[in-house]
Amino acid sequence: MTGGKHIDIMAIVNLTDDSFYAASRCDLDSVVARVGRFISEGATIIDFGACSTRPGSMPVGEDEEWRRLEPALRAVREAYPYIPISVDTYWASVVERTYGLIGDFIVNDISAGNMDPMMLPTVGRLGLTYIAMHMKGTPADMQDQCVYEDVAEEVAEYFREFAAKAKEHGISRWIPDPGFGFAKTLDQNYALMRDLSRLDYPELLVGVSRKSMVYKALGITPEESLPATQLLHLHALNNGATILRVHDVAAAAHTVAIWRRLSL
Repeated sequence: MTGGKHIDIMAIVNLTDDSFYAASRCDLDSVVARVGRFISEGATIIDFGACSTRPGSMPVGEDEEWRRLEPALRAVREAYPYIPISVDTYWASVVERTYGLIGDFIVNDISAGNMDPMMLPTVGRLGLTYIAMHMKGTPADMQDQCVYEDVAEEVAEYFREFAAKAKEHGISRWIPDPGFGFAKTLDQNYALMRDLSRLDYPELLVGVSRKSMVYKALGITPEESLPATQLLHLHALNNGATILRVHDVAAAAHTVAIWRRLSL
């Protein structure tokens, strides 16, 4: 454990009406206030998503994503000009438009470039930080593709292959995300979490906040899953996570603070 390392808390802002955790949904009227609260609670990155990627969800299209994103990004950047922003998208055109509006930001792509062939060239050309997530298939069909002999090793190999793609496209800073909940069964999610340290990278994003691997394992609802989420966050921090993508910023900040004390 290295309690002195920098940990980012990435706050989720869903500009949708169908994300699995209803309390994360946000409209334009409340987005600036919500982001302000997240910053005051300890968020160091604000992650905007304009299309649900829960299992079985369908894409809304790049133009609709941008219609939802543009006014929120504009308002938040004006109110908080220095907070780092990430955008959860797999469309290169959304990346281009976001860069034109706010300049430098983080691209958070669930498909690691597999859903838009222009994504990696665009990120490399613009010199952006890129989060590459492990997933098989698409959100619409990924839960039919949960076949692994060794899930942690196959995810590790996926990122070894992605490293070559990143180099090819001139992406100098990229961050792996193991993709908890994406094309993985409940048991596979926990096998991957147990072996998380096998993903030995300087930066590692973990997104487990209130996901089905928590609430289905316990027979509860997403609304009841905050305490168990923090246990997974603590384990992730002990095993290399440097970014926690969360719905509950204050709770995550408290978990990081306690982890630091345990790591002294």
